[in-house]
Amino acid sequence: MYLVSFFHESPIAFALATTFLGLFVGSFLNVVAYRLPKIMEADWKQQCSELFGSEDSDKQEKPQLTLSHPSSSCPNCGHKIRAWENIPIISWLILKGRCSNCKQPISIRYPIIELATGLLSLAVALHFGFSWQAGAALLLTWALIALTLIDFDHQLLPDSIVLPMLWLGLILSLFNIFIDSHSAIIGAAAGYLSLWIVFQLFRLITGKEGMGYGDFKLLGLFGAWFGWQSLVQIILLSSVVGAAVGISLILVRGRDRNIPIPFGPYLAAAGWISLIWGEQINAAYLSWAGLA
Repeated sequence: MYLVSFFHESPIAFALATTFLGLFVGSFLNVVAYRLPKIMEADWKQQCSELFGSEDSDKQEKPQLTLSHPSSSCPNCGHKIRAWENIPIISWLILKGRCSNCKQPISIRYPIIELATGLLSLAVALHFGFSWQAGAALLLTWALIALTLIDFDHQLLPDSIVLPMLWLGLILSLFNIFIDSHSAIIGAAAGYLSLWIVFQLFRLITGKEGMGYGDFKLLGLFGAWFGWQSLVQIILLSSVVGAAVGISLILVRGRDRNIPIPFGPYLAAAGWISLIWGEQINAAYLSWAGLA
């Protein structure tokens, strides 16, 4: 109770604590982004082996990979990462971006994700203050970061992240944390069906699949959290961000136009922007259009 009172009375302390927590969560999200696709792949192979009676199903099972086991190690030499080597950002700087054992470079992506998670967590804390909304928004923010990383690397939006967050949004609507239940239920259905219809029309016209089913579920997630009223804004924002990034990749890096670009990261970015600045964006648009 003392801690609750302290954070209520000291928003700055809550913001700082949330930032530090975000740094450590960012370190864990790096693990999630690396391991979860491998876990999913192993599950798919196991299911195929059981379905087709492959010889692999009769072999002795290897130690199962989970998000917590085995402990983190260098992918080059297998050196077990010690506690002091796993401090967000600081360890990377102390080690000068290299493994302490084999001296192979450690990707700068790890501290960048840690820092980004800390800063986004800070933005949530400053925007919502110490409240139930802040707690829920932090969970959503961390989930969106994980989804962004995985979709960018593997063009996957795992159900194990998307669906629990969608259900959480519906549960939160029972208490009007962000939106009422009526708007949340309609939003979840409308979010999924809107992109599903676009997908079907695109496939009918071109014979190609323009997006994955994970994108439908992700927009349904946002509908559950923010209501059907937010969907148009999120779709427009994600389209603008996606188009800008896609064109930049083609012009600057010479990316092949035929290589698919995952839509999930842009949808996730748009959803987070709507979480923090959605009302201000709507107010600015209505004012610009002379409707307010």
